[in-house]
Amino acid sequence: MKQKNNQNNESTQSIVKKDAKGLLHQNALYTIIAIIFGFIVGGIFLWSAGISPAQAYAKLLNSVFSKPKYLIWSVIYATPLVFTGLSVAFSYKMGVFNIGAEGQFVVGSLAALCVGILMDAPPVLHVILCMLAAAAAGMAWSFLVAILRVRFGINEVLSFIMFNWIAFYLSNYVINTEIIHKVGGGEASKDIRDSAKILMPKSVLDLLKNDKANYGIFLAIIAAIAIWFILTKTTLGYRVQAVGLNPHAAKYGGINSNKTMYIAMSLSGALSALGGAVQLLGNSMRISQFAGQEGFGFQGITVALIASSHPIGCIFAGLFYGAMKYGGSKLNLIDAPTEVVDIIMGTIVLFIAISHVFRYLITKRLLKKEGK
Repeated sequence: MKQKNNQNNESTQSIVKKDAKGLLHQNALYTIIAIIFGFIVGGIFLWSAGISPAQAYAKLLNSVFSKPKYLIWSVIYATPLVFTGLSVAFSYKMGVFNIGAEGQFVVGSLAALCVGILMDAPPVLHVILCMLAAAAAGMAWSFLVAILRVRFGINEVLSFIMFNWIAFYLSNYVINTEIIHKVGGGEASKDIRDSAKILMPKSVLDLLKNDKANYGIFLAIIAAIAIWFILTKTTLGYRVQAVGLNPHAAKYGGINSNKTMYIAMSLSGALSALGGAVQLLGNSMRISQFAGQEGFGFQGITVALIASSHPIGCIFAGLFYGAMKYGGSKLNLIDAPTEVVDIIMGTIVLFIAISHVFRYLITKRLLKKEGK
């Protein structure tokens, strides 16, 4: 009888846990709700500024979807964000908050710039070499932070912030060296060679009426699929998630946490760096001296949060953020503040964070009720 009661209790508890899991893991639903609240808060801000929210949002949508070239620009804006979002999401699976994606993005673009300017190679090979240089730079940059954490116990957030600023000033220094700086070009580097560019053929550019349409988004999609495969189908992915969930349990399970940390953080750095390379090779073609941090890495944090750290979700979250950035940049045409996009995205992040609190409270309440 006692055994039967225990079985019933275990069965009931299992059902409660399953119900809680079904209720709390509908990430898409929470994200949609957060986006709706973001636009509501943005509308309130616009209304308080004396601007019609309907008119502003109509302009935002029109700036993205009214012409193919606008849509292409939105994709171009989104591409580096997909990479940095993947970087943050992958490191988060490891239990590491990669606030250093910004610095990794910068060193990646800087490495690609040096190879793109100084090396002469056939078109496809030149692109590959630039991408490999960027990935290597990003891996090394993040690997140093991993060493500081594993060997010396230094919190990675502090190290990442420090390395962001080092990358910032390193970029400004390299750009102003004689071999990289463009004579008469102000505070900018030389342009990369044509063989290093990832632009689409001229016939496609003319058809799309956009001279910056490039293959970057396809590379981002490939990267997202690769990260999804690693996390779900490989031993490395299992180890990364095991260490992220409980490093002590992973250690007792025979997983080398330190080795996994080195590999995961290095791969995370490579992803952000590839974002910097794609931004350079497909859009900017040069690097200007920074007056402030560009923010691609920090915006990647938002992308990862919206995507709930799912690699495939980072594609759609990046496209959404890219469309918001490009469409928002046109709001000044109707005298609306472009900062409304930052308010909307910030509100979305806030409500996504709040949803995690609600999930915890609901789970705790359901399990407590069952315990009675």
